[in-house]
Amino acid sequence: MKLRSFLSGLIIVVVALLLLGVGGFYWIIAQSPLGLLTQGAENPPSAAIFVPKQAPAMVSLLVNPDKLKQLRQVVARPENRRKARQELNQFKQSLLANTGLEYERDVQPWLGDEITIALTTLDFDRDPLNGKQPGYLLAIATKDPERSREFLQLFWQKRAIAGSDLNFEQYQGVKLIYAAVPTGEKDADAAPKKDKRKNSNTLPSFLFPLPSLSSAVVGDQFVLFANHPKVLRDAITNVQAVDLNLSNAKSYAQALETLTQPRIGLTVVNLPQLSAWLEGSAPEPGVKATGKTQAVLTLDKKQDAIEPKYQTLAIALGLNPLGLMADTALLTATGTVTPSKPSLTQSVAALQYLPAASPFSLSGTHLDRAWSRLSTDVASYQVLSKLLNQPIDAVRSRWQLDLEKDVFSWVKGEYALGLLPNFTVESTAKAKNKKQSTALRTLNSLPNDWIFVAQRSTGEANQAIAHLDDLAKTQGLSVGSLPLGDQTVSAWTRLSPSKNQNQAKTLQADVQGVHTTVGNYELFTTSIEAMDRALQASSNSLKTSDRFEQAIAPLLQPNNGYVYLDWLQGKAILERQFPILKIIELAGKPLFNHLQSLSLTSYGIESGVQHSGVFLKLE
Repeated sequence: MKLRSFLSGLIIVVVALLLLGVGGFYWIIAQSPLGLLTQGAENPPSAAIFVPKQAPAMVSLLVNPDKLKQLRQVVARPENRRKARQELNQFKQSLLANTGLEYERDVQPWLGDEITIALTTLDFDRDPLNGKQPGYLLAIATKDPERSREFLQLFWQKRAIAGSDLNFEQYQGVKLIYAAVPTGEKDADAAPKKDKRKNSNTLPSFLFPLPSLSSAVVGDQFVLFANHPKVLRDAITNVQAVDLNLSNAKSYAQALETLTQPRIGLTVVNLPQLSAWLEGSAPEPGVKATGKTQAVLTLDKKQDAIEPKYQTLAIALGLNPLGLMADTALLTATGTVTPSKPSLTQSVAALQYLPAASPFSLSGTHLDRAWSRLSTDVASYQVLSKLLNQPIDAVRSRWQLDLEKDVFSWVKGEYALGLLPNFTVESTAKAKNKKQSTALRTLNSLPNDWIFVAQRSTGEANQAIAHLDDLAKTQGLSVGSLPLGDQTVSAWTRLSPSKNQNQAKTLQADVQGVHTTVGNYELFTTSIEAMDRALQASSNSLKTSDRFEQAIAPLLQPNNGYVYLDWLQGKAILERQFPILKIIELAGKPLFNHLQSLSLTSYGIESGVQHSGVFLKLE
């Protein structure tokens, strides 16, 4: 009996220890920042109750920033942890620059698990005489209401000492504090001019105007900031009238239902509203609206525009051991979009002809359908439509070639498009080691080649390729064959007299394009050198590249193919083509400093919602 009692007691102790150990393990995992990699936030942004249904954009961070800081320290290599701490500290200091406040002392003690910023309206006062005045709202969750009130008191004390005239107002039971709004046309005109000079090296002043900083504490949950007291009053009204706020919008609820992956952040965009902001947010310099006449003209212009196909874009941002994963849901305005299912379970074989050094690639199947859908989708958004059609128009202007009709229409199988920078392998290796590339800077003075690979899946392809040769002849180009290794290629060349005075009777051939058939594929390149590299790419192609595989690994399958960008190699090229990218980099410097690659794919359309995935691989 004594032995049995001893064994029974021992079993009870062992089971208790096991339960305690398992419980302790799960408690540690729950408290550890590593839990963010698999769990994320489950609840939607609570601050959506302050944001109107028609708000152009809302961005929410749904975890405490200190947890992200801890995670950064855990996943960073030991030799990089000190640098990571310094970067985070510099970022926090920049957010509170010129305020006299410190993050650890004044913000960290009360900061909760949500930070939401929203562009609430394109014009908060709706006065055509002063141009468009966007409204901005910042909502910060608080876990210690008393400490957050102390923070606001200290914040406004410092502004008062700096010379700001403060106003205090009770609005629907909430105390508002704001700096005095400038009165008189002279003051209203002078303020933006001063800000514009001050911020000439950063973001344009009209994008983030700050006519009158305002704040409030709502209940025991949120600290609110706005760029004008009217924006703050509207936010409080939205809480009282539930039908007005975003949290009760049908499209918002539908988007949240479709985004089921773990997330640490959420972005919701009203596409027609955001497009209007990007297309006409800044009034023309020196031009003022003339009352009702200007308002009527603007309204008529909008009515003549194409109705937008998509209404809402929602992006759920999650963490991945190698970077950030974004799942997107694009909701149609009418719900009449034809459903489509993806068919690719792996990257297309056409990528075997793109060298591993390609910093940008686009690949998939049925280019004819993809282009038709894409061009239709963006037709109602002026900025996106212009961006998409710019290279198409450039090709049409230079070569009288209609890409949609003469190329895209017959590509019904696989396709791959790749950029091939003109710099040597040696300089590229040095660029990787130095993290800062002389080779990339050299790209500004060197032309870049393109490689296009199309599967010849129908008899229509043979006729289309012959038609391209005919088009080249009509442009005064010579079409001829020449050997390239073991392959015979066709070259489009422009013949001209040699510039060498000693060889006046000789002709100089300037190659405009090259194409050849390899197996079931037709390869097009912009130079003989690029064609040579494409033909030899099978031994070191993008398809078998470790960098490419890591970039697409987190994306789900099946899908519709991939858009891939190697940021380290393609940065200089993109900055040259799109100067505004430098401004975006400045705003997102902590992210872009560690960005290595970006990859994107589409998962098709179901129930009026188009799903996509974006992966940002970080260092």
